[in-house]
Amino acid sequence: MDRREFTKASLGAASLAMLPPAIAGPEHLIRKAIPSSGELIPIVGLGTNRYGVDESAASRAPLRAALERFHKLGGTLIDTAPQYRTSESVLGDLIADLRIRDDLFVATKTDKSNAADTNAQIQGSAYKLKTSKFDLMQVHNLRGWKTAFPVLREWQQEGRIRYIGMSTSQANQYEDFEAVMRQEKPDFIQINYSLEQREAADRILPLAADNGVAVIINRAFGGGRIFKVVGDKPLPDWAKDFGCASWAQFLLKYACGHPAATVAIPGMTKLRHVDDNFGAAHGRLPNTAERNRQEAFFDSL
Repeated sequence: MDRREFTKASLGAASLAMLPPAIAGPEHLIRKAIPSSGELIPIVGLGTNRYGVDESAASRAPLRAALERFHKLGGTLIDTAPQYRTSESVLGDLIADLRIRDDLFVATKTDKSNAADTNAQIQGSAYKLKTSKFDLMQVHNLRGWKTAFPVLREWQQEGRIRYIGMSTSQANQYEDFEAVMRQEKPDFIQINYSLEQREAADRILPLAADNGVAVIINRAFGGGRIFKVVGDKPLPDWAKDFGCASWAQFLLKYACGHPAATVAIPGMTKLRHVDDNFGAAHGRLPNTAERNRQEAFFDSL
């Protein structure tokens, strides 16, 4: 069962009509603070590794519609990377066309092995994204981190980068990731965390919380595999206690409910996915006991 079938089965037409975004505006979104500044951002952001399409109107139209809906519902943080094919260029064009840059929190990444190439890559990202300032620049998968962080700090001191960070989605990097976190003390980290992949909760997330580091959650759906695990099973009745109307909301509320988590960035290329995912940013997040119950339920499947 893919996400399309999954969403239809778990929600149905009546549930879709009752999603919180339909009855509550952006002012009611759950927001969390970036520890280093206190700035508040909505807990649902946008991952864009599937925005690397061609220039045709047919390819870009659904992405434009999804981005427009994301903005209308109050979303701000958009995460991309030069490694996501043409995603930066596509986003730059769409954001300019929609005239929404000032409302967004734009994050991208660098992965070069020396300072000169890092500078060139960042300048290239600025050109593609049509922006003079990045809200967040991340060292991608620790690649070139020793030479990248000094470059990022120079840009930050010059006011061209607001926050600096680092990312991974691979548990086999956690030991090195933790060491670099301790040494470089970034404003943000980005890490994989879900009901299926909980390893980050052992050391990485507590370290972020202890050191005032904001956390972007990637792969909150476990790369989509979780949808195959839950299949067409109904949501447990108690999921409605913290406002879940779909499995996607169940999974996002779990990830964002971790005390260290700041925002999750599911990929959203379709309007129904934007509407569904934003349901997780309304109501409330599960408490510790409820998250433990989510874990036990998932483990029993």
